[in-house]
Amino acid sequence: MNNRAVGRLTLSRVLVPLLFSLLAQCTVRAQTRIRLATLLPQGTSQYHALEQMGQQWKAGTGGALSLTIYAGGTMGSEKEMVSRMRAGQLQAATLSVGGLSEIDPAVGAIQKIPLLYHSLEEMEYVRGKLQADMESRLQQKGFVVIFWSDAGWVYILSRQTYTSPNEFKKSKVFVSADDHNEIELVNDLGFQAVPLEWSDVFLSLQTGMVDTVPITPFYAEASQLDTVAKHLLQLNYVPLVGATVVTKKTWDTLTAEQQYVVRRAAAEAGKQIQARSRAESQEAIEAMKKRSGLQVFVVGPALQEEWHRFAETVYPRMRGTMIPADVFDRALSLVAEYRAQQAKGQP
Repeated sequence: MNNRAVGRLTLSRVLVPLLFSLLAQCTVRAQTRIRLATLLPQGTSQYHALEQMGQQWKAGTGGALSLTIYAGGTMGSEKEMVSRMRAGQLQAATLSVGGLSEIDPAVGAIQKIPLLYHSLEEMEYVRGKLQADMESRLQQKGFVVIFWSDAGWVYILSRQTYTSPNEFKKSKVFVSADDHNEIELVNDLGFQAVPLEWSDVFLSLQTGMVDTVPITPFYAEASQLDTVAKHLLQLNYVPLVGATVVTKKTWDTLTAEQQYVVRRAAAEAGKQIQARSRAESQEAIEAMKKRSGLQVFVVGPALQEEWHRFAETVYPRMRGTMIPADVFDRALSLVAEYRAQQAKGQP
């Protein structure tokens, strides 16, 4: 073998491994791992919808995107999830309006006004009308919404047979420890707010530290709260609305094709979560009746009116504090607009 051939062989032995190393590095850089946190318990249908979304991301991008889900509050409260996203420890989260309000309080107009809606259709109308503005506000704060959804109505679970507002004034009401505005609101209504983490609710009900929890039936059943609080007031207090967001920093690293895949799969996940959550709400009530003997009190028209009058007394305190005044007014105006259309028989 001549010197030139030896030189080529030696060069190839150096360059080929180097080339493979560079290709491997490029492949690693091309992969994006999205860490998503949620309070949704692992194993639920909602969790499975998020799992399927991640599988579609991976398949639709040829493995370039992967999704890791931290469920059941393992990444802390929703406020902590937002902080972790800002710090780059998480890239996404499925949040309720409570968590989204940590990013921008205007989002609270969709959910936080008690007894604003007569139906979930009213809420969807308001959400649809406010959606573009809410997404713009969130994006300006560094978060991109990839889907909206809801889990139906929040009812009131309690250890005692409370039904009227005055009766509930005797109770100790669970409020998320991070939601200082909600704590003030509950106290303003004349209730005794007890700030806690969701993970502490079961034990707190057992010990009597709290005796009332506003909650969806699905979450009550999954958390087995009905085994210690056996009375459910079926009052449409607020709808539980939420969204899944991705940090804009992460979003901007995705190609246009990847963003399309993410949004398409996310839209389907949002539809599944909403449909399943609403259907499972009544199923959860029936399951709790069988498991623990849950007593359900359905609110009639007279009591409903009493609750509405009671809730409206706090609206002036919410406007401009918990929720920006212009967005608060817009939400009330949209509800009135929807009802006027329905009265005229318009879609």
